[in-house]
Parts: sequence; structure tokens; C-alpha cells
Amino acid sequence: MSTRPPGFAPLPDPPYYAVIFASLPGASDEGYGAMAEQMAALAAEQPGYIGMESARDATGFGLTVSYWADEAALIAWKAVAKHQLAQQLGKDRWYRHYALRVAKVERQYDGPEGR
Repeated sequence: MSTRPPGFAPLPDPPYYAVIFASLPGASDEGYGAMAEQMAALAAEQPGYIGMESARDATGFGLTVSYWADEAALIAWKAVAKHQLAQQLGKDRWYRHYALRVAKVERQYDGPEGR
């Protein structure tokens, strides 16, 4: 693992998995912040969890990437009951639109030294 600046997940050498969650907020964000904090803490307790990176722009578009050691770990995370509740609340209340993508990371570079 290389040393990264604040905000960057402490990633191992590949391979590992990335779950990429892009979202646009809906009309209400009541309870969203608290649930997001709970989910970040709960994810960090799961076997195979590596780290997370997240950003949101001025329009509200958000991008969160969580990293997992293997596919079994991310499948187990998807099955956690409290996470399933958060997913349903997101669909029902918090997101106007979202997209979730899962990718196997096979290469990575850090910069500027890694260019």
C-alpha cells in the first residue's frame, strides 16, 4: 500500500473490487446524512472492506466508491439487513436517480509520481 493524501482510500495492490455509486438527490434528504454516516461505519466493520472515497458537487450529484478485497465480501455487504434498509429508503425517499456499478480493479496508478 502506498501513502495517499487525506480523502483517498488506503488501497492495496490489485486485484480488488470497486463498487461505484452515483446519485442525484430527490426532493427530501431528511435522515440521509445520519444514515450515510451509519452505513460508512457499518461497511468499515465488514470483512473484506478496504475503504471508501466520496464526493458531491454543487448540483448535488454524488459519487461514492467503496473498495472490497473480493467479490464474496461485497456480496456479503449487499446482504447486511441494515444496508438493505438503507437501500430501500434511498429508493423510496432520497434519490431522484442512481446508478451502481461493480468493477474488478486490475491496475492502479498514483500520482504525480505514478505517471
